[in-house]
Amino acid sequence: MYFTVTKDGKPLRQRRYNFSEGFYAMANAEYYILTGKPEHLERARRAYELIWQLNHGLINDPTGMGPKTIPETRTGRSLADPMIYLNLTSVLRKADPENAALYDERAKECVHDIFTYHRKPDLKCTLESVGPKGEFQDEFTAGRVVNPGHDIECAWFLMEEANRLGDEKLHGDTQELFLDAIHAGWDKEYGGLLYFIDCKGLPPEAYEHDMKLWWPHNETAIASLMAYRDTGKPEYLEWFIKTIDYCKEYFSDPEYGEWYGYLRRDGKPTQPPCKGSTFKGPFHLPRMLLMVDEMLGQVLAKD
Repeated sequence: MYFTVTKDGKPLRQRRYNFSEGFYAMANAEYYILTGKPEHLERARRAYELIWQLNHGLINDPTGMGPKTIPETRTGRSLADPMIYLNLTSVLRKADPENAALYDERAKECVHDIFTYHRKPDLKCTLESVGPKGEFQDEFTAGRVVNPGHDIECAWFLMEEANRLGDEKLHGDTQELFLDAIHAGWDKEYGGLLYFIDCKGLPPEAYEHDMKLWWPHNETAIASLMAYRDTGKPEYLEWFIKTIDYCKEYFSDPEYGEWYGYLRRDGKPTQPPCKGSTFKGPFHLPRMLLMVDEMLGQVLAKD
């Protein structure tokens, strides 16, 4: 994932962001919770702080990955930055309550950036890339990109934060974000969630825009069930059931197990079929199964 680092609306530099940095921090924090070994909490803290500094103007990049483009040519903000950091913050808060004030402040800024810069209620979408001050850059394709699965994943990160704060307005705004994403991204002819769409209905740039990938459907199952658990609104339960039914029919392999990672628009796996690759690792699917199992228990307990 690539994004431009900005400060006060001014381009500073663009670096290559690898999600493994976030996963490293997240994994060490969770491992610390299990083992209590302090070295893992320290690793998590260091990685967490490094990501924040790199996202907020650190000039000397110790990762050595360097810039991808010249920021003066095209600069902006990426949704990946605040949304993933918000999720990482929730994990660090759980592992490190001693620094809760820091995590609360960082989470607040992430929520602010998502809704101030990327969320566009007038366009009924949440944009992947915007200008430094949230400008809608509709003159080129990258500025019009919507990744429905990304927005839906972002939605449950935001719902978790709203629940932690007891913020009903934030939860309501997040429900609208979720609904805009799923209504725009759900394939009305073949079912399933499209990978990319153009917010103005123009041809998307990405070749794989009309494919169906495993992880957006994992995140849709989590977000829809979370919204139903929190609100009791039947619409969210219907989206959960629709998503799970699609996944059972097209992604899941009842004979040999696991899920196909990549489907064509019509739901048939790409050939040769792929269940694991550089990108499809053991993250989204197990997390979805664990979280859905827990939330279903909470829903049944309410009933």
